[in-house]
Amino acid sequence: MKIRLLLTVLLPIAVAAQDFTQYVDPRIGTGDHGHVFIGANVPFGMVNAGPTQLEEGWDWCSGYHESGSKLIGFGQLHLSGTGCSDLGDVTILPVTGDATYSREGLATPYCHDNEDVCPGYYSVLLGTDKKANDASQYIRTEVTAAARNAMYRITFPKGARVNDLVVNLKDAVSDIIRHSDLSMIGDNLCVGFRNSHGWADDQHCYFGMRFSRPVKEMTNPAQHYYRLSFEPSDEPLIVTVALSPVSEANALHNMLPAAASFDQTRTMAHNKWNQHLGLISATFLNDCDRRIFYTAMYHFMVAPQLWDDANGDWRGADNRVYRTDRPWPAVAQTPLDEHPHYLTTLSLWDTYRAAAPLSTIILPEMMPSIAETYLRIFREQGKLPVWHLMSQETNCMVGCPAVPVLSDLLLKGYVRDTTLAWQAISSSLLMDERGLDDMKKLGYVANDHHGGSLSMTLEYMLADWAAAQAGKAILAAKGDRPEVSRVVDYLDKRSHGYTALYDKRVGFLRSRNSNGEFNPIDGFNPAHQTSDYTEGNPWQYLWLVPHDVDGLMQMLGGRDIAVKRLDSLFVADSQLNEDANPDITGLIGQYAHGNEPSHHTAYLFALMGQPRKTAAIVRRVMRELYTDQPAGLCGNEDVGQMSAWYILSALGFYQVEPCGGRYVMGSPLVKEAVLRVGNGKTFTIRTHGLSEKAFYIKKAVLNGKPLGNPKQALILNHSDIVRGGTLDVYMGK
Repeated sequence: MKIRLLLTVLLPIAVAAQDFTQYVDPRIGTGDHGHVFIGANVPFGMVNAGPTQLEEGWDWCSGYHESGSKLIGFGQLHLSGTGCSDLGDVTILPVTGDATYSREGLATPYCHDNEDVCPGYYSVLLGTDKKANDASQYIRTEVTAAARNAMYRITFPKGARVNDLVVNLKDAVSDIIRHSDLSMIGDNLCVGFRNSHGWADDQHCYFGMRFSRPVKEMTNPAQHYYRLSFEPSDEPLIVTVALSPVSEANALHNMLPAAASFDQTRTMAHNKWNQHLGLISATFLNDCDRRIFYTAMYHFMVAPQLWDDANGDWRGADNRVYRTDRPWPAVAQTPLDEHPHYLTTLSLWDTYRAAAPLSTIILPEMMPSIAETYLRIFREQGKLPVWHLMSQETNCMVGCPAVPVLSDLLLKGYVRDTTLAWQAISSSLLMDERGLDDMKKLGYVANDHHGGSLSMTLEYMLADWAAAQAGKAILAAKGDRPEVSRVVDYLDKRSHGYTALYDKRVGFLRSRNSNGEFNPIDGFNPAHQTSDYTEGNPWQYLWLVPHDVDGLMQMLGGRDIAVKRLDSLFVADSQLNEDANPDITGLIGQYAHGNEPSHHTAYLFALMGQPRKTAAIVRRVMRELYTDQPAGLCGNEDVGQMSAWYILSALGFYQVEPCGGRYVMGSPLVKEAVLRVGNGKTFTIRTHGLSEKAFYIKKAVLNGKPLGNPKQALILNHSDIVRGGTLDVYMGK
């Protein structure tokens, strides 16, 4: 009875009748440069528990790549789809004999044929690099997860005289251990911590471990390595690992009840994934499209991640511990509970473009946690987050990408404290760090002051525009406020300053130095990346003006010329310079779908009066640059952004402007999709006449009324979607 009650509490939302997890293939993106995580987790959970391979380097940012052949163990935290490496904390490895205590010494062979992976579950046989005919000869390690817990079921070979577990607090994914400890607090319970330096400069990870068998002996054979010995048994060893960013005591409070078995926890993880994947119930022309779509949904929901305890305690961006007065709940909560939660893994430069807008549609219950996290970080570090990881500001990438996200939340009605939000938005853009002093003095970031100056400038300008829209909404709601009006006018004007960076000699946006001078044009090649451009080149950054397409067309010489220039992007020679950033991938001409600055570009055709060209390019990208194979992503997953682009585009629309909820329609891939948009409402998209050749929109009808002119850009508003209803889209050749 107690266990049934536990399951009821953990699953407040009814389980979807359809099993959407069967359409997910987590291996998509593990090859090429997708950098996705493999292992067990639940949507937006703290724990990403799974294998960490021996190899390190760029293709092992998540700790796993399809080409790997040895594991050093199973870490409890992993990134997914990033371009930088970190985490892999608190590694455990079952052993049946002597061990050498180093990364290479612990490396154990395995084979993909002996792996099983699905949402919420991972299993592998350790000790063989070939397909096993008799699994009982090898150690089988299974792992499942809850929000702040990983649970392992370790089956040792029959007759093995040694059933031991190495807890490796040294080796992880490209970080450096600073301090660690592990202590027994009973015969089947231990606690410990790991403090490390990596991409997250000063990361604190606390843990508790519970074992289904008593520990006979604990030894410390080498610094940061611990070996726990258990009485040999044919019964599996169950290991429950609970994490906390705050303390060992909190980790123990976060731990799943002892009554929760492995199979029950796995069922709960499966059900959570099924509920979240079922937020969009879609049908397609073929099974391949369905696999790609639901795997994209899965990858999109890996992050942002919980980074607070079940009672709400958290470690802030200032590395101080913040305590709440809430009692410990009977069962650990999730990001969709009523209390706002502190979140991490905020890959904002990537995700403000598609992942964040998609979240506002199908995850409205999570938006208070997103907004509250940003405002807490603002209070803690004096600015909005840039790329936040495990309570640390990495300052990775350019611009102020939290501004479009928070502005979007404010405009869509998800921010309660709009006064504090405006303070955070405006002050983050009026600082004197990271090139913003140049923005105030010069109107752009000077190339003799900062690398990536052109990219920095454009990202700041679109954030300026987003901030101005948020400010205007506040003024409309609260009346005239001169101090707000002045900042709104200033940021709005600054957002249009990109025209001063247009070098008419070459026809591209280029950086200027602090004296206002362009670099010489001798040897200029728009296909070549220089130090002025971050992960891109002049071809790609010419179009990073999503907030002012009319102004962009005017700058280029008018609508007709702008369309021809955009045409040329997709047919230009794809050759890059030898030292170009490896993130510039997924090329169609010089359009680079493998990296985020290009993601809105195909939709510009529609805003320039050529919707059929948008449809053609969007459909080509979906068909050529997304597959259901390990190399199925043409670039880093980037914490859900690559997948979110596909999800939105398959539904038939995309938010081009940085905020506000104006979705430009392109070319839907779904036959039908039912979106659960909160408060029990649904929004249904139905396509009529869709085929491989009929992918152009002839007309669209919203709740029985025509939606604009199909010869121009069709605009679907956020309010149209979240109030519920039906969109009928009629397709043609």
